[in-house]
Amino acid sequence: MDKKIIIIGILLLIIAGAILVMLTNSVNYERIEITPNGTSIDVPANQTKFCGDIEGVKIWNWDKGALITYNSHEGSGISALTGLSFNAINELIKTGEMQNIDGFTCYVINADELLEIHLFDIIKVNYNGKFYCIPLANETSHDNIIICCNDKDIALHMAKSVQYKNVYPDNTDLDNAISTVENMTGDLQSMANDYVNNTDWNNVESTIEKMTGDLLSNS
Repeated sequence: MDKKIIIIGILLLIIAGAILVMLTNSVNYERIEITPNGTSIDVPANQTKFCGDIEGVKIWNWDKGALITYNSHEGSGISALTGLSFNAINELIKTGEMQNIDGFTCYVINADELLEIHLFDIIKVNYNGKFYCIPLANETSHDNIIICCNDKDIALHMAKSVQYKNVYPDNTDLDNAISTVENMTGDLQSMANDYVNNTDWNNVESTIEKMTGDLLSNS
């Protein structure tokens, strides 16, 4: 009986230890908005800090990764260069080994490659090892997101947690106005070309010369 109690006690200790390890290694998340009152995402709680808005590209980081976002409709005066900068980051990420993780396209890159991104010149980080990077984009909300983490499970959880919400008006009216102006400009150009092409300039020149002669004669 004593041996059975000892064995049961040992098993209970092992189970308790396993549970403790699981609890210790589990990650708590908090939800943040990557656009004001708009798209949101889960990030590691009490670890993630907002590092700043660099020409329209926002970045958060924690000890195991980084979150980079860009919204093409956020703010007024964000230049096209911002979009190009974000796309350059995206292209760098896509040089890594491509994997499919639970339906998400993921690129595995080394930390030194991640740190080649010029944004990290401003943010002091000390990353090492492999990083799992998941790029996301949504045309409706205009959000572009890159999740990079050296813990694949955290990266996947974050990707699954994204809730897109469009808070910026579409530029449909502006696009229509621009299209209308372009059409009017084209019509005016066409009318001008038709006038030039269909006018007998020899007769015009002859008429002008005759009028000039009559004026001189009368004077």
